[in-house]
Amino acid sequence: MTEVEGWAAELESVFARVAGRFGRADLRWRMRDYVRGLLAPVGRKNGWQLAEYAGHRDPAGLQHLLNGARWDADAVRDDLRQYVGERLGPDGVLIIDDTGFIKKGTASAGVSRQYTGTSGKIDNCQIGVFAAYATGHGRALVDRELYLPKSWTKDRERCREAKIPDERTFATKGELARGLVRRCLAAGLPAAWVTADEAYGQDWSFRRQLEQLDVGYVVAVPKSQQIKSLAGFWRIDQLIEEAPADAWQTLSCGDGAKGPRVYDWAAAKLPANIIFDPDPPTHHRWVMARRSLSDPSELAHYLAYAPVGVEVGELARVASSRWAIEECFQAAKNQCGLDQYEVRRYVGWYRHITLAMLAHAFLAATAHQVREKGAAPMGQPGQSSSQWRRFGDSWQPVVPDRRTFVTAEDDTTP
Repeated sequence: MTEVEGWAAELESVFARVAGRFGRADLRWRMRDYVRGLLAPVGRKNGWQLAEYAGHRDPAGLQHLLNGARWDADAVRDDLRQYVGERLGPDGVLIIDDTGFIKKGTASAGVSRQYTGTSGKIDNCQIGVFAAYATGHGRALVDRELYLPKSWTKDRERCREAKIPDERTFATKGELARGLVRRCLAAGLPAAWVTADEAYGQDWSFRRQLEQLDVGYVVAVPKSQQIKSLAGFWRIDQLIEEAPADAWQTLSCGDGAKGPRVYDWAAAKLPANIIFDPDPPTHHRWVMARRSLSDPSELAHYLAYAPVGVEVGELARVASSRWAIEECFQAAKNQCGLDQYEVRRYVGWYRHITLAMLAHAFLAATAHQVREKGAAPMGQPGQSSSQWRRFGDSWQPVVPDRRTFVTAEDDTTP
């Protein structure tokens, strides 16, 4: 009973935090009913079933909350983000990814036939780009943007019918992701790192923005990712293939659903970029690879940017934290109805998604409270034709002048 009372008090504190965003008392009560319904064991969290759970005669009041009432979903998102930062603590990882919402018809804002990892194929769906925040205390979604394909943004009449603002023009998923990162860091979310999958990691503009914001990153990239210097080009997979055996080390990346997640990792520091980096540099760039212990042909490739002195084990931990956002998607969809909305308009999507994120953040904070009460040395390389060499306690690919090593996308290279 004491624990249940504590959970109820925590939920009341969440409601109190966002109550000021709803100017009328009836809207505040509808918001409370909606979030309680999202947290409840309701079969499908649509308007009728949520209204029935709340004791309403019909879903009109909850539908008005999403589609017609006057309140700012972005302001609630700001409160949510601050709540997550406070409850989960500092020095976390900001994770960027997208997820799909399978839909029928053509009227829902942004819906189109497009690829989504939700079904693993091209499907009729909406795509949301999300940011999650993860620490050792838990993980929760903290921001979101709806992706609008060009087929929508070029058809302004269609946009007006879906209540999409005229100022909302086409933006790639990468551009949406950069906006999420800027917003989260500017708002003071205490993230020490950013990570993302290769869809975002291969974007030089995304990585460069993180460097300009002075935040470390470990991002996945495709095996075809190019690394460039005045000495030539390398594909990252070819560079990793040249890593000597003792450049690999076995590291645990924490516990997963099936126990400890252990992989082999190889990492090499890249020489400073004389165009972008101060002298002496405050950060190092790295190339990294993760190799499966059971199937050595199974490799994942990464680029990293980390403060001087950071060790490979920490980079591996950050890289592995990317899966936390997948767990957020799964929990928010299964437990909080993130994908069970029936709204079609642009504003309705943002309002439902924000309230579902708020419900999920409460679960993350409560889970942390419950948990609180209840947590091989490298050898010297032999003679080899590999361009990998050890410098101190780390590896580097050797080029004639290490200071000239730059990223492939730097078009200022002669």
